[in-house]
Amino acid sequence: MSDAPNEIETLIGQIARLPGLGPRSARRLVLHLIQRREQSLRPLLSALERVAQSAQTCTQCGNISAQPICPICTDPKRATGEICVVEDVADLWAMERGRAFGGRYHVLGGTLSALDAVGPEELRIPDLVDRVQLEGVREVILALGATVDGQTTAHYIADALASVDVSVTALAQGVPMGGELDYLDDGTIGAALRARKAM
Repeated sequence: MSDAPNEIETLIGQIARLPGLGPRSARRLVLHLIQRREQSLRPLLSALERVAQSAQTCTQCGNISAQPICPICTDPKRATGEICVVEDVADLWAMERGRAFGGRYHVLGGTLSALDAVGPEELRIPDLVDRVQLEGVREVILALGATVDGQTTAHYIADALASVDVSVTALAQGVPMGGELDYLDDGTIGAALRARKAM
């Protein structure tokens, strides 16, 4: 049993629930924040409060933004006629980190999964089809993980767009089977984007 006060134990428990952190890491992090209250804890609290107040989902692409429509969607330089489809926001951020893509994005919010009862209606696939038709998109790039669910989703989207006059491509070399975009390095993402192929 710890000698830490209940409030601190509660904080440790909350932080330990975050991805990539366990109880020991959370305990070290909380201790660091408390010992550096003015330099670390108070600025962190302020930043968390601002994000809690302002963060919202972009109504157009599904990115996280402080505005109803994110800066990527409002940037006229990114209106290239290309939409890159990703599973979640972490994948979008990974693509942006590599600076290999200059178009716009569409975040699905997951992949099709019969086991988890996730169908097209639970994802943003109908919104994607609407966007492609309304925005005059020339190419849809499917940047989905090389997992069974990712590839199933890619094929479903390609079929859904078959009647629309748009080129549908997918990331090629560089993305290993079973790989997830968020864990790939920038060079690998860039190479995969440049070597995309028709579906």
